Amino acid sequence: MSLFQRSVKDELTSHASVVFSTLVVVWISVLLVRLLGEAAAGRIGADVVTGIAAFSSINALPTIIAVSVFIAVLTTVTRNYRESEMVVWFSSGLSLADWFRPILRFAIPSAVLIATLTLAASPWAQKQIAEYRQRYEQRSDVSKVTPGQFLESSGIDRVFYVESANDAVDRVSNVFARWIENGRLNVLVSGGGMLEDQPNGDRFMVLESGHRYEFVPGTPQFRLMSFEKYGVRMESKGPPSADDLSTKARSTMQLLREGGQGAAGELLWRVSMPLLAINLALLAIPLGAVNPRLGRSGDIVIALLVALFYLNMVNLAKAWVNNGRVDFFVALVGLHGAVAALTAALMYFRLRVKAPKGA
Repeated sequence: MSLFQRSVKDELTSHASVVFSTLVVVWISVLLVRLLGEAAAGRIGADVVTGIAAFSSINALPTIIAVSVFIAVLTTVTRNYRESEMVVWFSSGLSLADWFRPILRFAIPSAVLIATLTLAASPWAQKQIAEYRQRYEQRSDVSKVTPGQFLESSGIDRVFYVESANDAVDRVSNVFARWIENGRLNVLVSGGGMLEDQPNGDRFMVLESGHRYEFVPGTPQFRLMSFEKYGVRMESKGPPSADDLSTKARSTMQLLREGGQGAAGELLWRVSMPLLAINLALLAIPLGAVNPRLGRSGDIVIALLVALFYLNMVNLAKAWVNNGRVDFFVALVGLHGAVAALTAALMYFRLRVKAPKGA
């Protein structure tokens, strides 16, 4: 390997490592804030936050790796121009086109890793996240209760509050419940209770030693009842079927075999991400070729906007394919072919030798 290729490879690896680690830390920080908010709101269990965060990070890796490769190539080429190292390479008989070989050697393994993630790892991670959420939804309302926190019962307009709960025996103490039935506001308080399963499969929360207050909003009507035992039917969801899984959670072979709504668009996204990584790496070569005498921020901002537009176009093409507005192969070839053509045009502009003035 020549000195030039070894120098470019080492710098690309260094820049990509820094960018990748930074993006991962930012992503995990934002993700944990969102997941902890969902756990506090009772939409997911606090015990599954770590698992969902890990699997969600796997889903984000293809985009993070593609962006890391692009920024690494962009900053490497730009730094060589800024510090006049490119003049040395040009004086040695190299041109901007000679950057393609070392950058492809760096980008192709990254694209293979992205393809492995999008075609195999990401669908598996999406399936694990869906199963986490489905298992939480199927848990009994009592097992979801966080002592000292209000909980909305699944499927019906009922709010529970308990002072303490024992998940092992599905027992609670100091219960407060509120719901609206037939236009009447019902408030129920009890010293404790537990869940009981009936022979027909119905589940009831049997409360002990409490009171039920019934109001008609806007009127003075009021009724008070005391009870030794009071059963509240708990709504439950059936086990999830394979059809409940979204297209993101289906394996690539399953999408190819079964098809269905959204399958073509999801396949387009999975195939597009590796191509996007290679296209962005090559596009960063002409975008990083800057004039060291001019300001440095403008060209970098334009390059980042181009990359962001490309990423958004992949998602937009996925939506168009799902809606049947664009054919799968037309979207695949048209989108990535257009970016490849843009790279070729910019390289031609950078390599073109202008004739002297007055010639």
